[in-house]
Amino acid sequence: MVIPVIDLAQALAPGAPRSTEVAQQVRQAAMASGFFYIRNHGVPDTLLAQQFEAARALMALPPARREALSIRHSPLMRGFEGLGEQTLDADAAPDLKESFYCGMDWPADHPYVLAGYQTYGPSQWPDELPGVRPQCQAYIAAMNRLSIRLMQLMALSLGLPEDYFDACCHEPMVTLRMIRYPAHPEGADERTFGAGAHTDWGAITILAQDSHGGLEVQMPDGAWVPATPMEGSFVVNLGDMIPRWTNGLYHSNPHRVRNTHSGGQPRYSIPFFYEPEYTARIDPVPGTVVPGTSPRFTPCTAGEHLREMYLKTYARAPGVAEPVA
Repeated sequence: MVIPVIDLAQALAPGAPRSTEVAQQVRQAAMASGFFYIRNHGVPDTLLAQQFEAARALMALPPARREALSIRHSPLMRGFEGLGEQTLDADAAPDLKESFYCGMDWPADHPYVLAGYQTYGPSQWPDELPGVRPQCQAYIAAMNRLSIRLMQLMALSLGLPEDYFDACCHEPMVTLRMIRYPAHPEGADERTFGAGAHTDWGAITILAQDSHGGLEVQMPDGAWVPATPMEGSFVVNLGDMIPRWTNGLYHSNPHRVRNTHSGGQPRYSIPFFYEPEYTARIDPVPGTVVPGTSPRFTPCTAGEHLREMYLKTYARAPGVAEPVA
């Protein structure tokens, strides 16, 4: 089994000519591994290249500056996370990656900020890199638009109105993470990963990866297949919120990372995690519960779901940090 490639040409706007065709391709992928590539996605190459430049600049900051902006100093876990500070697979060694988290710029008087909801609030930014913040916000805006369209295509794929999810996506929870994976250590055992096997927690992850590769996806038959980088494409995967929302019809499959690139260079990846707003209800969508049966998952809000996932990975609970790709 391979990861399908979905072309979004003529399907990037509501009512576009290929929307129904593309929605059916999304359905097929979602019922299999929950992973697919997208191309002709409308995100400019220059914006993506500038985002990778920002990631490299952040990771080039001295250790003391990264420590000063550590996620430990942020109630929302925005900022830097060091090597070995996250273990996504409890049976593996700590993950060999370092990263920087940020999110949307929400005003201090926004009701969700005042309520202390996860992801709503300020990010930490390095003063010595003044261009990073506007670049990240521009990239987040582009990813937000693309995510909304993917949610619309997913609604169509479920036989629902195209705008079914729109009402819960006005003020979404989003996290942008820029990750640097060092070269895989020589002689490392089978418990060593850049990111251990895990599923993502939210609704949709849109991943930009450099040319080095290293991402692997577990297929329904248990086999691990590489998500080989494809120029001009993103890798999209569904998070654990989607099975909950579709009563198990759509899947969120495990994935992992090993940076075994032969050149011994670091791997950079930039996942964007998209979820509906904190108060959105995650109930089975119409048509996914067989009459006379009970839903497979307990209904909850999007915020409650993320907090539940968070507590499975982190020992403390001031905020929510997403997994990786």
